[in-house]
Amino acid sequence: MLRVDKVSKSFDGFKAVSQINLEVKAGEICSVIGTNGAGKTTLFNIITGHIHPDEGEIYFKDRRITRLPPYAIVKLGVGRSFQCLNIFPMLTAFENVQAAVISYKKKSLNLFTTIERLFEDETDRILNEVGLSEVKDERSGSLSYGYQKQLELGIALAFEPELLMLDEPTSGLSPSDTRHAMESIVNIAKDRKTTLLVVEHDMNIVFSISEHIVVLHQGHVICDDTPEKVRKNIEVQKSYLGETS
Repeated sequence: MLRVDKVSKSFDGFKAVSQINLEVKAGEICSVIGTNGAGKTTLFNIITGHIHPDEGEIYFKDRRITRLPPYAIVKLGVGRSFQCLNIFPMLTAFENVQAAVISYKKKSLNLFTTIERLFEDETDRILNEVGLSEVKDERSGSLSYGYQKQLELGIALAFEPELLMLDEPTSGLSPSDTRHAMESIVNIAKDRKTTLLVVEHDMNIVFSISEHIVVLHQGHVICDDTPEKVRKNIEVQKSYLGETS
């Protein structure tokens, strides 16, 4: 579904990612891990068109998407969440998701349709998926941080992505909320047959949900394998997991 081919990017002479190769198969859950500054978010930004690589190519379902603008990549079926929340705090949870649905459907208004009723059922379905039905009419800026993270997921789902990229979806959550959030994300992905590419810092979560793990270190891929083989990899143990065999 996704192929990253020899992608590199430098900022002011600092090579954030170097010759990155990555393949994600349709339907799998792939996690990208690495210490702070390893290049994880830079890689996500390149894939989703927020920054352009200095070299290399990105392919989504065998279509070259390198240097396409973010909105065009979203239209092709790539959804994204961010480390920092990306919601409209003055709108209700319902209005946030509804706005995303309207944007995706490109629905034009007419004199006989009020915006409050546009895609009402679809918006309610998404809110139910992410567990926000009971707070759908509350202003999103007043919701708890955990609910805001779920809302951002709902906004991403409104665009019906085939590939959903989540950048630290559980950051700032308690351990119990982290487990609940990831269980919800995995279940939604399975129900929708959505491929997941996740950056996550909680190693218990990573090794419990992933079918495929890519380890970045100082902008390079040092391991790309199954969870079992990643855990046993000596270079990963030394540079990231802090373990020795």
